[in-house]
Amino acid sequence: MRLGTYESGEGTWPGVRTGAGVVNLPEAGEAAGVDLPAHTNELLGTWEWRPKAELALDYAAETGVGVYDEGDLSQRAPVPNPGKIVCVGLNYRDHAEEGGNPIPDEPVLFAKFPTTVNDPGGEIAWDPDYTEQVDYEAELVAVVGEEARRVDADEAMDHVAGFTVGNDVSARDLQHGDGQWVRGKSLDGFAPTGPELVTTDEVGDPHDLDIWTEVNGERLQESSTDQFIFGVDELVAFCSRAFTLEPGDLVFTGTPPGVGVYREPPILLADGDEVTVGVEELGELHNHCAFD
Repeated sequence: MRLGTYESGEGTWPGVRTGAGVVNLPEAGEAAGVDLPAHTNELLGTWEWRPKAELALDYAAETGVGVYDEGDLSQRAPVPNPGKIVCVGLNYRDHAEEGGNPIPDEPVLFAKFPTTVNDPGGEIAWDPDYTEQVDYEAELVAVVGEEARRVDADEAMDHVAGFTVGNDVSARDLQHGDGQWVRGKSLDGFAPTGPELVTTDEVGDPHDLDIWTEVNGERLQESSTDQFIFGVDELVAFCSRAFTLEPGDLVFTGTPPGVGVYREPPILLADGDEVTVGVEELGELHNHCAFD
C-alpha cells in the first residue's frame, strides 16, 4: 500500500491514490463500518490497520464514497507530525570514505525536531543572513509502525510500517560551527519527506535500492542502499535499546556520497534551486528552495 496524507476542505487525512481518485480512508472506513483514525500516527498504531484500510478501499471502489479528485487536494508529508525524527550519520561506506571518516563501529545518532517536517512540493526556505551553506542529503526513511523497545535485530523489521523518501537538509556552517549537529539539521522545513509511505510488503529489499539527488536537473548523488554500514533492522534495534520508538516515528538512515559540501568546488543550495531526491520503488520527492 502507498499511503499518503492529503488536505481538503474536510481537513487533513490519510489516503490512498487509486485509478478513480484519492480515497479518504477514515471517511470510506466509517461508511463501511471500519474505524480508521484521521491521524497517520494513530492509524499506524491501530491493530490490523492495513486489512481495515483495504476494506475501506474496496467500499470506496464499489460506492464512490470518500473518493476525491487529486487535483482538488494538497499533498502533505506522509507522517505530518512524527513524535521523533531520528537520524543516522555516516551510514554509507562510500560517504564515510568521501569525507575521510573512519567506518563507525556502531550507529552515530542525532535528531531533527518535528518542526523540520516539510511536504512533497513544499518550499525549503532559510534566511541567508543566518546560514550560507545549505546542503542536500538523499535518504531512505523508515517509518515505525509498532512500538519498539529493546527489540533484537531479527525482529526489528516487524516494527517498521514502511519506507518513504527523505531529504536531510543541513546548514553546514551551523552544523560544523556548533560541534554538534542538532541546530544545523533542525531549521524549520529542513526534513522534506514523501511523496508516500510505501508499506514493507511492497518494497523488495530495503538494503538494495538505488538512491539519488538531482539539483536543477543535475545528478549529484547516486548510490545504493547496499552501501549501508548498518541495515534498517540493526538501526531500529540499536535505537530501541536507548529509547522507545513509537508509531509514526521517522528514522533517517543516512546519505550516500555526493553531498554539496564535499564536492570540488562545493555545490550548495541557493534561492530558486529545484531539488529532487529519489529512491527506487518509493518515488521522487521534489522541493523548491527560496530565501526567507
